[in-house]
Amino acid sequence: MKLMDFIVKDAVIVNLQGKEKKDVLNEMVDALVKTKKISGKDKVVKILMDREELGSTGIGSGVAIPHGKTDEVDNVVISLASSKQGIEFESLDGEPVYLVFLLLAPVESTGVHLKALAKISRILKDKHFRQSLRDAKTAEEALKILKEEDEY
Repeated sequence: MKLMDFIVKDAVIVNLQGKEKKDVLNEMVDALVKTKKISGKDKVVKILMDREELGSTGIGSGVAIPHGKTDEVDNVVISLASSKQGIEFESLDGEPVYLVFLLLAPVESTGVHLKALAKISRILKDKHFRQSLRDAKTAEEALKILKEEDEY
């Protein structure tokens, strides 16, 4: 599976403005709405926040992978964002989040959704990769770094 098949290139944000979870989710969903990959912003943010109520998707090491299933998308879509100042995400390790991979999948797509989550989790275990993404100055640079890692 290649993450680049699902990344929405025009929804990559290298300097998130939000400092808290809900602000960041709104900012990332706004970017997806602008690309016309989703239509119902409020519904999608609610789905993501409802998922966060079950337990934070801040998995530690400065990473969060908010995700949800919705009828607002036809295919799996992924948005990538980074924060310079860090986000309070109620992460498992209590540390701020600097990288966010937001994943949305159609309600009926179990397999692809889980494979994408697993692939994101796997590549983010590499601290050098995480730091490279954090250091990216442009969306294009972040996409290039992700594409190189996605080849393996």
